[in-house]
Amino acid sequence: MALTLRSSTSFLSSLDPSSKLLHKPEDAPPSCVAVPQAPVRLRALRAATQSPPAPMEAPAPAPAELLHGQVQQSHAGSGEPRRGGVPVYVMLPLDTVGPGGQVLRARALAASLMALRSAGVEGVMVDVWWGVVERDGPGQYDWEGYAELVRMVERAGLKLQMVMSFHQCGGNVGDSCNIPLPPWVLAEVSANPDIVYTDRSGRRNPEYISLGCDTLPVLKGRTPVQVYSDYMRSFRDRFSGYLGTVIAEIQVGLGPCGELRYPSYPEANGTWRFPGIGEFQCYDKYMRASLQAAAVAAGHENWGTSGPHDAGEYNQFPEETGFFRRDGTWSTEYGHFFLSWYSSMLLDHGDRVLAAAEAIFRGTGVTLSAKVAGIHWHYRTRSHAAELTAGYYNTRHHDGYEPIARMLARHGAVLNFTCMEMKDEEQPGHAGCSPELLVQQVRAAARTARVELAGENALERYDEQAFAQVASTAASAGLSAFTYLRMNRNLFDGDNWRRFVAFVKTMADGGARAALPRCDTGHSDLYVGFLDAPKERRAPEAEAAAAL
Repeated sequence: MALTLRSSTSFLSSLDPSSKLLHKPEDAPPSCVAVPQAPVRLRALRAATQSPPAPMEAPAPAPAELLHGQVQQSHAGSGEPRRGGVPVYVMLPLDTVGPGGQVLRARALAASLMALRSAGVEGVMVDVWWGVVERDGPGQYDWEGYAELVRMVERAGLKLQMVMSFHQCGGNVGDSCNIPLPPWVLAEVSANPDIVYTDRSGRRNPEYISLGCDTLPVLKGRTPVQVYSDYMRSFRDRFSGYLGTVIAEIQVGLGPCGELRYPSYPEANGTWRFPGIGEFQCYDKYMRASLQAAAVAAGHENWGTSGPHDAGEYNQFPEETGFFRRDGTWSTEYGHFFLSWYSSMLLDHGDRVLAAAEAIFRGTGVTLSAKVAGIHWHYRTRSHAAELTAGYYNTRHHDGYEPIARMLARHGAVLNFTCMEMKDEEQPGHAGCSPELLVQQVRAAARTARVELAGENALERYDEQAFAQVASTAASAGLSAFTYLRMNRNLFDGDNWRRFVAFVKTMADGGARAALPRCDTGHSDLYVGFLDAPKERRAPEAEAAAAL
């Protein structure tokens, strides 16, 4: 393979010890070396990311913050930049393993994996869809497509983050295909619609099984947690030879989009539009029964008859509702009762599923992680309405992320957070957004709970500003890893690819942006290839883009 990489990052090649280039004056610009005319084997950037990142040292608790986002800076623990750099992973297409259980576009995938490795990427992330693997019936697992993928990733010299995706694909931001829950599960939903989340209007959401029936045998005699456990146990047994080596991380899906949250802002059929506040999802019979029991226990039986009557609709703004307005019902005794119950149900769900995962994967060498959504709209309001409907009891006076971080810490799981690429100044003024203050708050929660923090970008971005924001956050927050969304044709296109390669190098350097040497006045050109490869072959990123 012969290729030319154009990158803002200079590459070094081996030099003869007698070369004058090794004895340049002390004030000579760094990294200015001649590239041999003959092809050389690819040696890109792997040195900084060859080994898994060392565990972060236990941080000291951060001082209490006055307002969310106004975090006092600390130079201890997880706030320190990672000296070994931040490994970068790339999300594979959602349908890498298609509905029939086969790897799709295998030739393009192989070329893409080689291009990613040439850029210094640590590995890739893939959804392991429940609706694909257990599609033929309860306990009938088809892992063959994923086994082929694992072998391909191993041959490419990369690592894998594998997501136990117990949710539906389709109907949310970035969903480019449709992979529903297993057919036998959907048959159970048809027979008993209350096993999926339900809003105040009675609309059912088939994205994920309602956490209200976590411990009830509603799936052919098994509880949802038992079904998830059996699935993960079968995965462990099938891939035991790869766990802790090729398979570096298991991300445990805990809700819609794999995130620990309620499906409060569903985009399917235009139900919700940004920046609507969303709606509470507590109206299936199992959630209502739990709410009633909690109300009785609190001595207010009438509080358990329904969710808040004044919480508005999906696309309203906080000040348009009685519950979320500045001094609304959320700040009353009843509001505290309801929000505490609603958020604790979500925490208990995460605790149950992660406890099962921890027991199943103990001793395998893999890292466990869980994903928390970056709900940044209406963050600047007192009630933080959009976070509340999603299950995060986070208001001006109540921290909703520290309890989540502490729950993850009990199971040794990494807190994976989104919207790392966003800046406040990019957001529409009417939406009350503050992704930067939100990330600061989550960073403080992770530090206090002594849990590692990893990140993702929420939206597809290829611009310098987004990459710089991620690198800055990685340096200040001490991210354990960053997963880039997503691998597709656009990533391998011209300037996008050059910016991405430079970003990976920056992250490998610990998030510190490396300046080009003075002699590198333009984009560095590097010829890389195999001695026996025809020179007319294209660069790996060009081959990947052409094949996708």
